[in-house]
Amino acid sequence: MFRLQTLILLLPFLTLPVFAQVGNLRLVRENSERRLAEIVAHCRGPFGIVAVDLTRGERFDINESLVFPQASAIKVTILMEVFKQASEGKFNLSDRRVVEHGKTVDGGVLSSFADKGSQLSIYDLSVLMIVLSDNSATNMLIDLVGMDNVNRTLSSIGLKNTKLQRKMMDIEASARGDENLSTPIEAARIMQLLYTGQFVNQEISEKILGVLKIPKETAGKIQSVLPADVQVAYKAGEILPAVATEWAVVYLKGSPYVLVMMGNYGLEEDAGTAMKEVSKVVYDYFWRMGRASPHGTYNDPSLWK
Repeated sequence: MFRLQTLILLLPFLTLPVFAQVGNLRLVRENSERRLAEIVAHCRGPFGIVAVDLTRGERFDINESLVFPQASAIKVTILMEVFKQASEGKFNLSDRRVVEHGKTVDGGVLSSFADKGSQLSIYDLSVLMIVLSDNSATNMLIDLVGMDNVNRTLSSIGLKNTKLQRKMMDIEASARGDENLSTPIEAARIMQLLYTGQFVNQEISEKILGVLKIPKETAGKIQSVLPADVQVAYKAGEILPAVATEWAVVYLKGSPYVLVMMGNYGLEEDAGTAMKEVSKVVYDYFWRMGRASPHGTYNDPSLWK
């Protein structure tokens, strides 16, 4: 008897031609699932993954609903609120803010600026927050948009576990448990909404992704193992060695996908190594699914010999 479980497993392949080698495809997926499970099992701390093919909807989920502290990855939600409020006319992204030493914290470049000697636009602060992960710029933007407003927006799009609960470098708040949190499945939902233009509207979503696409000084773990011509919109966060997170849209030609990874209770380089290994496995799988003929050859003449 054809079981419902078997049907669910094969659903991602049912859009392929009827003569596709479904059994072979299933083995490719099972091998990839097994490899991802091995990587996660090797971590000495909890580790969660969500990967979603944005063209076909196929996905991988491991520990997707576990709640993790986010470190700097939570800055994506602040960026979203900044662009949302700008679109509502509450301010212009070109409006300028004065950098004051009394409001700067470690992490980034603004803490080294002259006191009240610089004025930066809200857009420039947003770029500093994402590209340099500047904590002072982040805190200035939190003051601008309001922490409660960030959380209301997250709640309005159906997120229950993604929360901004403290400013950057607020060690006392972190010790009290007022941590910035999310889950792999909710962070992946955020990145999907941005990719599909469903956060506020297409224009705002694309502008947010535009900031996330700006190259960082050091490539994220996801991008570091991919071909140089594959663009990635992402934000990473680390509190070494305890926490490692990364939220990304990978613009693989023909098969763009979201990949979110999170780990905590980390030891040494466990999470960072796992992120690179997961990124390679996910990329290889979606690359094959986007290029394979029904019989497993690749529709790319450059690969033919």
